[in-house]
This record gives sequence, structure tokens and C-alpha cells, in this order.
Amino acid sequence: MVTPYTYFALLTLHVLGIVVWIGGSFFVYAALPAPAAEILQPAQRLALWQATFKRFFPWVWVSVAAVFISGEWLAHGWLDGLNAPLYIHVMFGIGVLLMLLFGHIYFSPYRRMRQALAAGDEAEALRRLKQIRMFLGLIGVVGLLVVIIGVSGPMLMDQPLVLDPLAK
Repeated sequence: MVTPYTYFALLTLHVLGIVVWIGGSFFVYAALPAPAAEILQPAQRLALWQATFKRFFPWVWVSVAAVFISGEWLAHGWLDGLNAPLYIHVMFGIGVLLMLLFGHIYFSPYRRMRQALAAGDEAEALRRLKQIRMFLGLIGVVGLLVVIIGVSGPMLMDQPLVLDPLAK
């Protein structure tokens, strides 16, 4: 059973994890590239991206864990687990796909970008950077869709969201 204090702590952790992960992915895709491309030469741009990812990706790993753990705990302790409304299951399914996509980003194109930079292969590093940005853009857009589902799900299913976890 989730107490009101635990519920609000878990919900806060869940939302903060989403803000960091999805908001950061959107920023990396939409805000940072144009100024970096306008101001920096390719080698400098790659150094900027490498430094950015080195700091951003650990935060994403923490956020992914926080979102998954808090979401599971909320779903089972507050929303009756497998009997939760359909929109909760949809958000969970999409969230798992986004987690897997981030794992792919980290272990494939990001790893290869680092290897290309270490080998001095600027063209390959830029190609991998483009892949990373494309995937992060997908995470950002789909993540915003998940937020819309979470906010509008109760209304669309004619099931008002009760913010008191003890009121069932």
C-alpha cells in the first residue's frame, strides 16, 4: 500500500525523471545543434557534443531508473497493477521502448562515436553524432506524446484522476 507521502514522493521522482530525460533529449535535438553548427568547426563541435553527452547520459541513466522504478511502484501500489487503466499500460509500453532505444543509443552509436574520435576519424564521428541526434529527437517527440497521454488519459477514458492514493 502506498501512503500519501510515499505517493507524492514517487510521483515527484517520476515527473522529475521524465523532465530530465525527455526535456534533455528534446534540448539535445532541437536547441543545441544550430548554435553549435553556426559557431564551431566540426572538430570543436564534436568536442562539444562529446562533453555534453559525457555529462548528459549518466543523468539519463539515473532518470530512466527513477521513471521505471517509481512508475512500477505507483502502478502496483496505487493503480492496482495490471488492472490499471489502459493509458497507464500504453505509457508503460512506450516507456519501455524508449528505454530500449536509449540503451541502443548509448551502447551502439555513442560508443562508436567515442571510438571514432579516439581514432581521429572525424567523418565517422559526425555520422554517429547524426544518428544519436536523430534517436534523441525521436525520444523527445515520443516522450512528449507519452506526457500528453499521461495528462489526457484519465479524461479521454472518462476516468478522472484521483490524486489521493487512499481514495479508491
